[in-house]
Amino acid sequence: MNFGGIYPEPSLGEALFVVVPVPYDLTSTYQPGSRRGPAAIIEASMNMELYDEELKKETYLAGIYTVLPIPVDARGPKNMINAVRKTISGIAAMNKIPVMLGGEHSISWGAVQALKEKYPKLSVLQLDAHADLRESYQESPYSHASVARRISEICPLVQVGIRSMSKEDADFLSKSKVKSFSADFVSDNKDWCEKICRDLKGDLFVTIDLDVFDPSTMPSTGTPEPGGLYWKDVLRLLKRVSQSCKIRGFDVVELAPIPGIVAPDFMAAKLIYRFMGYISG
Repeated sequence: MNFGGIYPEPSLGEALFVVVPVPYDLTSTYQPGSRRGPAAIIEASMNMELYDEELKKETYLAGIYTVLPIPVDARGPKNMINAVRKTISGIAAMNKIPVMLGGEHSISWGAVQALKEKYPKLSVLQLDAHADLRESYQESPYSHASVARRISEICPLVQVGIRSMSKEDADFLSKSKVKSFSADFVSDNKDWCEKICRDLKGDLFVTIDLDVFDPSTMPSTGTPEPGGLYWKDVLRLLKRVSQSCKIRGFDVVELAPIPGIVAPDFMAAKLIYRFMGYISG
């Protein structure tokens, strides 16, 4: 049970990418189930062709190693985030590229902290339907609804695909240095990708909340929002940042699998594999 169903799986030392499943959704507030996301992504990936038809290569030859899931800490998101931080720090210390599978979005904060320690000039690109900029939510500053706020406190942050926010989010955004691009910006501007990428350079972590996609193509999320991005939009952006930035890690979060509907699971797996292909050149 490894990402891609690779056999024989390379050793950790041989791998460029280290896949880290995090089956956690304690702070989910609408539809839970993202704790089942990592397993669904891995299962779907085992039925995916390892030859990439766009890139004309077998990306897995760059080395993909899958670690055991991080054990869930039910004491609260702070403890879980610390567990994520510790694991990602260890992977970064080996000069590997961590690829984290969620799980809810709160876990991204642990990965960003870990990579910021190794790469002090780290920036973050967030693909998401929601701004996630509340100071706290349900009395927790570590909620999925506060993850971007925490990230913005230590890293330059660029958001893409936003189409839902609270007044608190909007008030903070109006006075912060966060660059936020709506889904309408993407659909209404021919050169949207180039404009967004002007704000991105150097070391970069990419966090992909799958609700950035329109729910017509990605229904399996806990908080789907109409009017999202589409497959080619997201790939265009990921390919562009892979060319202009040094991707130090990425995550794909908030897949809440729907029994009997496997297309979204497969889409998530192929998105991860394609992004690996862009990164590995």
